[in-house]
Amino acid sequence: MDFTPTEAQLDLGRLTGEVCGKLVTADRLRELDTAAERFDEALWNSLAETGVLAAALPEAVGGNDFGVLEQTAVLRELGRHVAAVPYLWSIVLGAGALARFGDAAQQDRATRAGAGRVILTAALAEENNWEPTRPTTTAVEADGGWRLTGNKTTVPFANRADRILVPATVSGTAAVFLVDPSAATVTAQQVVDHTPEYAVDLTDTPAELLGTVETGAEILDWLLTRAWLGLSALQLGTLERALELVAEYAREREQFGKAVGSFQAVAQRLSDAYIDVQGLRLAVTQAAWQLSEDLPSAEAVHTAKFWAADAGHRVSHTVIHVHGGVGIDRDHIVHNYFTAAKHHEFALGASTDHLRALGALLAANHS
Repeated sequence: MDFTPTEAQLDLGRLTGEVCGKLVTADRLRELDTAAERFDEALWNSLAETGVLAAALPEAVGGNDFGVLEQTAVLRELGRHVAAVPYLWSIVLGAGALARFGDAAQQDRATRAGAGRVILTAALAEENNWEPTRPTTTAVEADGGWRLTGNKTTVPFANRADRILVPATVSGTAAVFLVDPSAATVTAQQVVDHTPEYAVDLTDTPAELLGTVETGAEILDWLLTRAWLGLSALQLGTLERALELVAEYAREREQFGKAVGSFQAVAQRLSDAYIDVQGLRLAVTQAAWQLSEDLPSAEAVHTAKFWAADAGHRVSHTVIHVHGGVGIDRDHIVHNYFTAAKHHEFALGASTDHLRALGALLAANHS
């Protein structure tokens, strides 16, 4: 494995950090916390204008033909700034899937998404369904098209989406469809960090097939793999910056005439948090590299997914506990990092689910 970042990774990460550094201030985050919708439109437009959105998409849809490694670098920086934008959902998953598997009209939609003119999203979660590769939403052919029936939950930015990528089952086989949210029932949900996420109810809803039914399982696996890796990369950036903030606080905050970071109990928790972040960085880097090289990456992605959820829980709580009372003040910046880390943890799933999935993968690969 090669741990050396590509030049494009470094450049895109640096550019994303510069754009976010100018626009995502503590005051701006407080504004977004009380806004009707937690979406930073100014940041989204700036990322489009500077070419960040399109950069890692294929040239055929207006991109620079970079890939997973470069997208991971962008997501990591967005996580460091807890940026309220749908890069993972609209660009990595939405535009990426349409560019790879779509027809000419669908690829045109990907081009517009890369330019920031439309937003795409993906509905990958269903209530009480722990097997995302087997959606309970169903699709049937009707009147020369497709109709979907089912319920999706926590669909990011569904209210703003031009189209939603919706996995569904066709006669026992998974396939992926495009749905116009205006044809569905979209209901706002409340999540821990106020990310705009929605329940999407489908009742005989018209839909457009992405790819073919025969390639549906491949497309869904493509989406899930990149969604899990993308959330893990966001979590990595969030925890890296959270650890920097708490380390700075522990050096400056004094009790009994000494910096709190010099106390053994605090130092031990910070050391554990450092190890957790390093472990997550390694796991995300390995998964992204294997995926970029078209190597078998399921184990690596699930490992990163586990680290992101499990370590995310520990590090986020350490950050709050070391800060003491100010850590739970919603006006303090670390509150944003705590809620963002919890959001990613919940979105990635419980650690027992990760261990079960890893166990199944290991058993299958060594049988």
